[in-house]
Amino acid sequence: MASESGASIDRARAKAQTRLGASVNWGDVTFRQLTALCALGVLLALVAMGVEMVRASSDSIRHFGFGFVSGRVWDPVANVFGALPFIWGTLASSCLALTIAIPISFGVAVYLSELAPAWLRGPLGFVIELLAAVPSVVYGLWGIFVLAPWLRASVEPLLARFLGFIPLFQGPRYGFGMLAAGLMLAIMIVPTISSVSREVLRAVPTELREGALALGATPFETLRIAVLPHVRSGLLGAIILGLGRALGETMAITMVIGNRAEISASLFAPSYTMASVIANEFSEASAELHLSALAEVGLLLFMVTLLLNLVARLLVWQVGRAPLGGRL
Repeated sequence: MASESGASIDRARAKAQTRLGASVNWGDVTFRQLTALCALGVLLALVAMGVEMVRASSDSIRHFGFGFVSGRVWDPVANVFGALPFIWGTLASSCLALTIAIPISFGVAVYLSELAPAWLRGPLGFVIELLAAVPSVVYGLWGIFVLAPWLRASVEPLLARFLGFIPLFQGPRYGFGMLAAGLMLAIMIVPTISSVSREVLRAVPTELREGALALGATPFETLRIAVLPHVRSGLLGAIILGLGRALGETMAITMVIGNRAEISASLFAPSYTMASVIANEFSEASAELHLSALAEVGLLLFMVTLLLNLVARLLVWQVGRAPLGGRL
């Protein structure tokens, strides 16, 4: 009985000391609170950005309503603003870039994770990822002096000659336009999609590959039946991350897309993106309604990009937590 009462007293004393802070490691508590504050600060900055853009675009929202999204006229002189040409240019150039970049990126990811020799995987992966470190203005200068002249002199005449019966390849050939923008974006998002796809493929347990090979599957069949079905959500997340990068790109696209606010079915025609119109006009906008319209364009771009990145992160996270790379 004496020992039991002594143990009870010791437990009560330990609880009291914990409440009073005698056994608390204040260094750990402080570090935990500081890191939580940093994380909260990032979230608050994101919310503050959204609130400020809503406030800055309030005049445009009240004046144009939903007609701002469907309007096709952008005339600062007459204070008439419609964002549809910019939305079209942004989505069309991004979709064209994905069409070009996805097969290349997946091919790179599959080769580096499944087929490349061990001595080549690291250096080649590092070189591909270096493309993401190149400043966008450098891509833009390369597009002006190399890509656009090459398209105007060689690629666009060839496409018009053999595929001119399709509306996509009709019209004057400037070199600067939707085709140049799509190719530029494709080059810029290949490192993003291929890097994420490579990490997703490497997350598949080795046991799945070995099991398929033990059953007599070829390397291609192993990839098709044991690897890809278990990482489809992750690969989709990589695509959406690349799309988010393409939607928000500014300088390089501004330098090659032609910057004309019109909607055209031709890939040769100049176009405009939401990021480009903000970069080109914000410093020169003096009217309050013009500034508010540009802010609303930024708000639309912010919402679309944020939503796409959230979806991509959730998909990649699901692949990482699936047991044994389980089917998602």
